Amino acid sequence: MLLEIKFTCMRKTSSFAFCKLAILLSAIVLNCTTSNAQNKINLDEGWKFHLGNSSDPEKDFDYSKISLFAKSNVFATTVVNPKYSDTTWESINVPHDWVVGLPFENSPLFEIEAHGFKTVGGLFPQNSIGWYRKHFEVDKKAINKRFEIQFDGIYRNAAIWLNGFYVGTNFSGYVGKSYDITDYMNFETENVIVVRVDATQNEGWFYEGAGIYRHVWLNVTEKLHIPEDGLFISSEIKGKNAEISIETTIQNNTLSVAKFKIHSTITDRNGKFIGKTNEQEISLNPNKNAVVKQKINVNNPRLWSLEDPYLYKSTTIIRSENKTIQESKTRFGVRTLKFDANEGFYLNGKHIKILGTNNHQDHAGIGSALPDFMQYYRIKLLKEMGSNAYRTSHNAPTPELLEACDSLGMLV
Repeated sequence: MLLEIKFTCMRKTSSFAFCKLAILLSAIVLNCTTSNAQNKINLDEGWKFHLGNSSDPEKDFDYSKISLFAKSNVFATTVVNPKYSDTTWESINVPHDWVVGLPFENSPLFEIEAHGFKTVGGLFPQNSIGWYRKHFEVDKKAINKRFEIQFDGIYRNAAIWLNGFYVGTNFSGYVGKSYDITDYMNFETENVIVVRVDATQNEGWFYEGAGIYRHVWLNVTEKLHIPEDGLFISSEIKGKNAEISIETTIQNNTLSVAKFKIHSTITDRNGKFIGKTNEQEISLNPNKNAVVKQKINVNNPRLWSLEDPYLYKSTTIIRSENKTIQESKTRFGVRTLKFDANEGFYLNGKHIKILGTNNHQDHAGIGSALPDFMQYYRIKLLKEMGSNAYRTSHNAPTPELLEACDSLGMLV
């Protein structure tokens, strides 16, 4: 019995089913360093931060008086109002983990032990709420664009406002979340993001930190665009060739029928052209999605392996009225995997003994807000130690970790 497993290149959750005889994955695509946005703007710098208080409303900027769905001018003196003065707040950049700077306390209580004896959690209301504010401006020429705010990770229970309007709440401390903020944007004046982070409860028994501990992005696209997780690349090896399948979701948020053309190209690591799909003409009704499927053959593909983690690059291009609407670049690799109950694991037909380690996302002295280079540094050290597989405990990993594993040759 054979069972094919496909992985999305946008880090969607994949389900694994293991049968008694064998499971064969003919070929998979790994690293997908993808920017679906036509303009992906990093918002890590220039934030303001202040601790709140989970048990004292006055020390929590009167949070209990804030209605999530009130008009922006109702609470003119509250912290979510764009005109609120945060000049006395601490200036920080994200990723940011405020627990690192908290004092230690030797206590037999499990809640303290779970966070490395740091004074955060329900027993410490004065240290367990964090407020963030960010001021930024956009060019008014972009008034007809679509805007999305993307948080790769906030620990935890984060409520978000933009310009006084409630955007949403993400309870998970480990799964990123994006929000369409097009309708709330200011083009004549500055924009203000406000985030309240509630870390009074823990999700694990280990150090988890607190705060906006991963990157923040402003994704700017046309209203005809590739949505988040809108690219899926898979491959099938046929003899000496690999057939690369590219599935692209296109979303039309305009008020009229959108006519456009789409094609994709593949280049090698050095940018050398390998192949191109036929250009397809599509007509898409308002507020509808379409999935476009395209294929490219790669002759004698260089397979991704632990010793040679080779990555190709795919570029998907959308054009309308002779103008490029969006370009999405994706790094990917091609490999074959086989799991056999009697014989073990095979990578590209070669028997491999999995030598794995179980790793938490925090690092000593840094906490959970790791700079990108630390992901590569840690994977490099593990490989030098002899490890070839990485278990992400106990949560969804940051995209930069997966990029490091794919780039350096580490199974996940």
